[in-house]
Amino acid sequence: MDFVTEYNEEERRKIEQDFLRLNDKCYLDHAGTALYGASQLRAVQELLTGGLFCNPHTSRTMEDLIDLVRYQVLRWFNTRPSEYGLVFTSGTTASLKLLGESFCFGPSESVGSFVYLRDSHTSVLGMREIVRTERVHPIERTELLQVLNQPEGIHQRHRPSLLVFPAQCNFNGVKYPLELIELAERNGVRGYGEDAFHVCLDAASYVSTSPLDLTRYRPSFVCVSFYKIFGYPTGLGALLVRKDAERLLLAGKRYYGGGTVKIAMSGPDAFHEKRDTLAERFEDGTINFLSIASLLPCMETLERLIPGATMERIQRHTFQLARYCYRELQALQHANGGRVVELYHDTAFGDPHSQGAIVNFNVLNDDGGYIGFAEVACMAANHNIYLRTGCFCNPGACQRHLRLADTDLLRHYRAGHVCGDANDLIDGQPTGSVRVSFGYCTRPADIDRLVAMIRRCYVRRSLTGPLAIGSHLSRDQILAQYKNYDRPRLVQICLYPVKSCGPHRITDGSWPLAVTGLRYDRTFLIVDEHGVAMTQKKLPEMCRIRPTVERNRMTLRHDDLGDEELVIELDQPVEVDATRASVQLCQTKVCRDSVQGVDCGERCADWVSRALGVSGLRLLHQSPQDGRLQRRTARELSLNNQAQLLLINRTSVRWLRDKVDDWDGAEMPSLDSLVDRFRGNLIIETARPLEESDWHRVRVGESGFSVDGPCTRCQMICIDQTSGERTAEPLRTISREFGGRMRFGVYLSHDYQDQDGDAAANGVAAFERELSCGATVSGVINSVNE
Repeated sequence: MDFVTEYNEEERRKIEQDFLRLNDKCYLDHAGTALYGASQLRAVQELLTGGLFCNPHTSRTMEDLIDLVRYQVLRWFNTRPSEYGLVFTSGTTASLKLLGESFCFGPSESVGSFVYLRDSHTSVLGMREIVRTERVHPIERTELLQVLNQPEGIHQRHRPSLLVFPAQCNFNGVKYPLELIELAERNGVRGYGEDAFHVCLDAASYVSTSPLDLTRYRPSFVCVSFYKIFGYPTGLGALLVRKDAERLLLAGKRYYGGGTVKIAMSGPDAFHEKRDTLAERFEDGTINFLSIASLLPCMETLERLIPGATMERIQRHTFQLARYCYRELQALQHANGGRVVELYHDTAFGDPHSQGAIVNFNVLNDDGGYIGFAEVACMAANHNIYLRTGCFCNPGACQRHLRLADTDLLRHYRAGHVCGDANDLIDGQPTGSVRVSFGYCTRPADIDRLVAMIRRCYVRRSLTGPLAIGSHLSRDQILAQYKNYDRPRLVQICLYPVKSCGPHRITDGSWPLAVTGLRYDRTFLIVDEHGVAMTQKKLPEMCRIRPTVERNRMTLRHDDLGDEELVIELDQPVEVDATRASVQLCQTKVCRDSVQGVDCGERCADWVSRALGVSGLRLLHQSPQDGRLQRRTARELSLNNQAQLLLINRTSVRWLRDKVDDWDGAEMPSLDSLVDRFRGNLIIETARPLEESDWHRVRVGESGFSVDGPCTRCQMICIDQTSGERTAEPLRTISREFGGRMRFGVYLSHDYQDQDGDAAANGVAAFERELSCGATVSGVINSVNE
């Protein structure tokens, strides 16, 4: 399909200049947040540095400026202060909460209803818990659309009621006819004959790429977030209230903060008098005045970049992108004719007034089975594509399109799935999907890049070879191909002294255990200037920092620095004393845990910054006084992510390599280099592949370990650990061979039960042992066999 361009050449060039930071990236999550442009931030900086902006409770000038912003925001939505009041909030969620807490549903003897569309954001569902009525009812999409054909109401309606629905669904971008607003408020909703409905329009998703004309469509309440439109500022939104509906909120406001009362007495009678106008009464405390002032240059910049009917033009541009993406994905086919993508939509992308700039889908194998969204997200990240996965805080729409019954959701929850996790397939059934969304700076080339990634990674191009239909073997058939000729053994030990950097290998000899796993494993990490931990996901070049550990001394090397090495004494005591100027404590996060590190100083910081080509990096040593515990087993951890040790079976990696039919034109990697990608601590070799996945406990030589579960793989296994280059494999083959489960390798922890006598009780002494290469490995399948 040909893409119909909206911008002229000069406009396109200005927008691309404003977003040079996207040159090597593909950002497709504009429904999550719009992106701010460089000129927009420069305009904000010029505004804030060019004037004195103080607390509006102090300055009448600042108060006047905020009122000017109110006027400009109302103008943005084609209305004026005589028609709508505007209360600044922290965002759409806060606006919905404020409305739910304050809306007056009438006297107790004739209380109204709270009705909401099931395909609504979680923030709307949350209103159920705070509205002051017990008459709470969800309605389906079909019921809401019936309002369009409902006859003129003849009954007198007297119970104030609230109907909430989105102008645009944030799950798949379907737009609801805004004619519903007037019809619902005039004729009511079928089944609620005595309810006088007021409509709250959740416009957060809609206004990001579409014009909202409040002269033509006049809901009682409108909720918006400004970062959805401009990208900056965040944490700022508004509740717009039609003037004749203000009375339904003013009487219901109970709490008052600074600046919202005429008088407040501190005595026991608690006398107070609230202010009169909507904004004065509802904007408790000091509002976010700097962000509010910043809206002026944000609006001006967008209108300058896309002059003339700005939001109408953005709507046309983004709709063209969405339709182009929809049709390109729809056209993808496997060699057997099966579709590659299952799309979740209520329209066929025929009209920008009924469909927004969102495309929602899941990817399918050639046998029709689903590929988990977590794998797609990993592969997208591997290609520098930013997209969103999950249910997008819209459980109703997700449930409807994925055809999930309430019993399915409960079953998924009991199986361990919660909102926001990577548990993407349960019994082959998806728990969420993939969403891409577009903004005014999105280019057709971004969609081409997404489609090319899916085509490259997931489209089956041949009916022959190891991936042909019908060629998949059962697990027993797979295992039968390997002869049982030898006992499993430990062939290599790897520790990673600096998290996410290269390994120190032991292929001949032994290595001591510590209470956290292997001694010195992941005791250092690199953070950026803000204290954020760096990993190969962000900086693949980290794999080229190669450590060696000899006589309690670590030496770091990098090819680009030649003979310039960084030498660190590992057993030098670290005195954590915040009063000493020479010791700097830093806080960072590892796998959602807050950890405290001790800065290793300027010499180390300079070396890692030059080695990785990134300024401001610091090298931290884990504080000896800041232990981490594994959540499930309470075992002590260093800076590793999930468990003390990761076991990788070299035989299983060989089996996996044989399953890959296409290395994207590159030469098949050596077995050793592929093993390296999994970054295991204990590399074993067994007679048969995959047998480690059945083990419950493991004995390596004289040491025992419990199996904590499989390792869920991410895009790091697609990074060549020699060069830092990214590939699509072996992640896509793992997903295919294991039914969408991206699991390979198993986590281990020291098994206290395996230790002798008092040593098992005192923890540290229990691990005064060593693991030796060549040691035999035995796995126990279940507790019955122990």
